[in-house]
Amino acid sequence: MTSVAVLLAALANAVVLGFISRRLLGVPVGWPRTILVSLLVSQVGASGINALSRVIGLRPDGSTPVGFAQGAVIVLASAWVVALGLAMLVVLEAIVPTGSLPNPLTWVRQWPARQRRARRYVQVVGIASRHGLGGFLRGRSRLSPTESSSTVARSLRLALTDGGVTFVKLGQMLSTRPDVVGVEVARELASLQSDVPPAPWGEVESALTSELGMPVGSVFASVDPVPLAAASVAQVHAATLLDGTPVVLKVQRPQARAQVRADLDIVLRLATWLDRTTVWGRSLGVLGLARGFAGSLDEELDYRVERANTEAIETSLRAAGSTVSVPRVYAAWSTSQLLVMERLAGEPLSRAERQLAGLSPEARQALADDLLRTVLRQVLVDGVFHADLHQGNVFLQPDGTLALLDFGAVGRLDSATSRALGVFLHAVDRNDSVAAADALLDVLDRPEDLDDRRFERELGTLVARMRTGFGAGGGAGVFTALFSLVLAHGFGVPPQVAAALRALGALEGTLATIDPGLDMVESARSHGRTLLADQFRPAQVRATLEDQLLTLAPVLQRLPRRLAAIGDQLEEGRLSVRVRLLAHADDRTFVEDALRQLTITLIAAACAICGVVLVVADTGPMMLPNLRLFTFVGATLFFFAFVLAARALARVFRPSRH
Repeated sequence: MTSVAVLLAALANAVVLGFISRRLLGVPVGWPRTILVSLLVSQVGASGINALSRVIGLRPDGSTPVGFAQGAVIVLASAWVVALGLAMLVVLEAIVPTGSLPNPLTWVRQWPARQRRARRYVQVVGIASRHGLGGFLRGRSRLSPTESSSTVARSLRLALTDGGVTFVKLGQMLSTRPDVVGVEVARELASLQSDVPPAPWGEVESALTSELGMPVGSVFASVDPVPLAAASVAQVHAATLLDGTPVVLKVQRPQARAQVRADLDIVLRLATWLDRTTVWGRSLGVLGLARGFAGSLDEELDYRVERANTEAIETSLRAAGSTVSVPRVYAAWSTSQLLVMERLAGEPLSRAERQLAGLSPEARQALADDLLRTVLRQVLVDGVFHADLHQGNVFLQPDGTLALLDFGAVGRLDSATSRALGVFLHAVDRNDSVAAADALLDVLDRPEDLDDRRFERELGTLVARMRTGFGAGGGAGVFTALFSLVLAHGFGVPPQVAAALRALGALEGTLATIDPGLDMVESARSHGRTLLADQFRPAQVRATLEDQLLTLAPVLQRLPRRLAAIGDQLEEGRLSVRVRLLAHADDRTFVEDALRQLTITLIAAACAICGVVLVVADTGPMMLPNLRLFTFVGATLFFFAFVLAARALARVFRPSRH
């Protein structure tokens, strides 16, 4: 019982000492380390104070009365015990800041997940090393003499394929960012496909039942257990509703979400490590890429987003009066992991050679022309467009019309960006390289060292080629050429602009499949001219001006009065300009913190200097037989200097929370 009481008393002393230490430091030091340090210094301090008591004439049994001078010495010694704890806490904060180590309970609870993550991390690093990419993980930023960019691109594609679904998706995302990885790597990654066998029907049926909240037979008259297509995240099955309507079911694979999220954790941690330890990782912004990829993949795993995308594109097509259609989505039976859609008759363009061959050249030209007009309207007017227009996502129906599929990837542009792209197309039509350059500068991230004249000249050459150099059946590679020019001059391409250019680039191959003789550039110029003319119709311009005038009306009403006031002040010589320094709250906080640190440091320095002078001065009245008063005061001042210095250092070593 006595041992328990002693332990509780020691713990209580440690808590009190820890509370005092945290208050003196002024930063939220972790409680576990504070209590451990307090226990240690209290034990060491108790022995030291007992020894000091004997030196100043006090007996350990407490039989000697304590005078004022002796009590003051004991209090100062106790204060220095606290100072010792502060010093230890500051050193710990400098070496291992609070929060850099996981909570022990959390660490134990997360141990199984950490083991799984470690095994997967070893697998990923092993795959990279097996394909010759280990040097890049260790910080190498240049190709070896035996390597070429095409070799590295091929190795990266193979490594991502072996990595599984999440890494395949990562590669497909990087293929849309030639501004980051380069045109050659992007072209290689564009061929990434995941070869995944279909999940057993029993698992799929269980997932369907879970998503529907009822037996499959309560909603569908039949479901074909053999999938029409199997991808890494989902597979598609043909089905029939109870009323006989043919539909298709896009079912997310069981465990796909858990696997993707586990791998996303690896991707984010690996990106953080590369950003911290490698030059090429920081220069490419791998951490920002990884975070953007994680966000887009989270959306792709939620089929409610795809349903909303489908409805947005359908609204756009209906407003444009296009013959291109999209499948109807049955929202009543669709969930975050199940999409029930109308089953379209016909074939995707990738397998529709026979159907296309049966159409007349005029019909094929009309199909290609309408698809191009539709996509251009989505990009230049609506700002909502299908971002993955390869041949597998464009369906040729028996009536000779086209339908778009798979709306997991839909791009969105703000009105200013859509308008700038339209102006660029209009500048190409007028052979105006200066206006084309200005339009691109509006949508791209301008490099600091851009040579404007050289960029305009090279863009002018490309514009001339776009107008006259491709000919019938031409246009293939025009957007790739534009991308290469932009990258050669160091422009940064925002992700949504890159998605728009990628969509138009993919559309080139799709249009060539429909009508090999189509001059895409000439058709784009023609449709762009029409779309811009629609936007600048007198009625449209008037409506735009009216909207802007409504916004500016209050400003215009106050403008004459303000101009008159400025004129009066200028005439009387009273015109002045007032600039508020440190207007932003962050700036004020920074200055306040800096002044506070400077004040604490100056006071600590003054106390330290005075304390040293008094301690070494061998003069002054005696406080105890073996202690001068000046020495005691100097030690007290030095204690204050020590505490203030510890407080300042603790704030310096505290990691930024911004």
